Amino acid sequence: MAERLFCKGVSAVISCAGCEERRADVRLTVETCTSSSPIRKKELTVRITDDADPLFLYSLAIGEEDFQSLKSQQGLLIDFSAFPQKFIDLLEQCILEQGKQVPRFLIQLVTSSPALDCMPACLNVVETNPFKHLTHLSLKLLAGSDSDIKKYLAICIKNLKMENSILEDKLHRSEERLSKRLTVTEQALAEKSKELDKLQNEWASQTTSLTDRYSQEITAEKEKVLQIQAQYHLQHEQQKKEMEATCNRKVHHLETRVSELETVNKDLTERKYRSESSIRELKSKLAGLEEEYQRAKQEVLSLARENSTLDTECHENEKLLNQLRTRIAVLEQEVKDKEQVVIRSTDVCESAQEHKKKLEESLEMKQLQIGKFETTVKSISEELLKANEIIKKLQGEMKKLMEKMKLKNAVTLQQEKILGEKEQTLQKERLELNNVKWVLQQKEEEVLKLQEQLDITVQKLEESKQLLKTNENVISWLNKQLNENKIASMHGASGPSDMPCAGSAANSAALQNGLVCINLSENSTSTPLHETRPCPPTSTPLVPPNSGHVEPLGLDMKYLKKDGNLPLRGLKPLSVANTVLSRAMLPKQGNPPVISAYFPGQQTRLPAS
Repeated sequence: MAERLFCKGVSAVISCAGCEERRADVRLTVETCTSSSPIRKKELTVRITDDADPLFLYSLAIGEEDFQSLKSQQGLLIDFSAFPQKFIDLLEQCILEQGKQVPRFLIQLVTSSPALDCMPACLNVVETNPFKHLTHLSLKLLAGSDSDIKKYLAICIKNLKMENSILEDKLHRSEERLSKRLTVTEQALAEKSKELDKLQNEWASQTTSLTDRYSQEITAEKEKVLQIQAQYHLQHEQQKKEMEATCNRKVHHLETRVSELETVNKDLTERKYRSESSIRELKSKLAGLEEEYQRAKQEVLSLARENSTLDTECHENEKLLNQLRTRIAVLEQEVKDKEQVVIRSTDVCESAQEHKKKLEESLEMKQLQIGKFETTVKSISEELLKANEIIKKLQGEMKKLMEKMKLKNAVTLQQEKILGEKEQTLQKERLELNNVKWVLQQKEEEVLKLQEQLDITVQKLEESKQLLKTNENVISWLNKQLNENKIASMHGASGPSDMPCAGSAANSAALQNGLVCINLSENSTSTPLHETRPCPPTSTPLVPPNSGHVEPLGLDMKYLKKDGNLPLRGLKPLSVANTVLSRAMLPKQGNPPVISAYFPGQQTRLPAS
């Protein structure tokens, strides 16, 4: 009974005697075989084959006894039961490392002869490092004989047949499944095609009914629009004069405003120059104050150094004083001892007078000792006097040093106060400077805003002047055309023309009737001419033939503005844009503010009359 533990393709380094090393992809299989006759044995078989060459076969069968000899030869630390798994782990490590340029673990197949199929080969698992190549395991594989190759090929054919039969079963099942799905989808497709034909028929009938209904509605709406156009044309003529007056007032107001803004601009520039001069002065003051501040800092540092040196001198003097005091105490003790000795000697003299005769020699010796002691006492007293004088001098010097220290401390305190005051003044001046800068920034922002407003107003003025000029030219041309058409109609025009209204410059018959076709919308305040509709013919002239004064008809220059929708003969395209249908002209409504045609977005209120 064979159990396959490992079967994978591995990249191995094949080295032969007298040939260069080469890499080859080899299939390595590890199996365990157990045989029950006559004794139950367990063997591990290692096989190396090549998928491209079916005659390439190397194999090895390792039993427990063989493993013991292998273990002792190569110094292995594992048992036979754990050997297969550890060997597979090494192979997995080699597979992981084979993609790298310098792999850490390698599989080597080493043979002694260049013909691989003849001689046995060694399978080595090698770990590489910069110092040495370590061989973890070396197995000696035998080349397969003819019978072994035949057995191996028979096993391969058997496995292929098994796989082929499994794949054929899967193919038959998938064919049956797909055929069932195909029949179901064909049935669903037939049903969907029937439903689609029904929907197409319904859609065609609905479209025909809707086109008929909407064509009738469109004709009715056209008639309504023509009536509304006639009404609004009269209202526009009444609004024309009012808009001219408001335009003139606005132009005058804007001119006065421009002059005021120029004066304000001059004032602001003067203020700017003044503030710049004041900033320069403040900067110079600030630089002087900073220099004074640095000097004062340096003085404070020098005084602090002197103070530290004086402290060290005072400490040394105090040490000397203590030493001298201790010396004086020692000398005083010695004087006391000497006095006691003198007292004892006098006692001895009194006793010696009684024993004068016996102790004359001893008395003379004592007197000599007394003389010596007196000389020592005198010298000690003189030294004491000198020490007292030294102590007095040191005390005087200490007093002088203390007075100097007090003076320096007072000077440093005064300088610190002056420094604090200077720092406060510096902070105040910095605050004032920041405030001045902030005010300057605000002024500059105001100047920029006013400059932008001035530029905008100048641009608007120029645009309005250009519009006025172009509109006056167009109005004069339209009035000429209207007058010529009226004269021609008065001198014998037989009937009204069926030409379209003011959609283009060539509509002269529409200009006879004095109507302008405007596409109105209830929600908008502007009335641009984007569509042209035919005007109804009229036979009554607008100007009576007996009147001597011919009133110029046509569009007011307020309703003409540059646009690419109304091309007029030889002129730039113009359109009626940003005109307002004031609700004051409509019946039963209030008086809203009039919107400017030259400056959209601004509303101007008419003076109450």
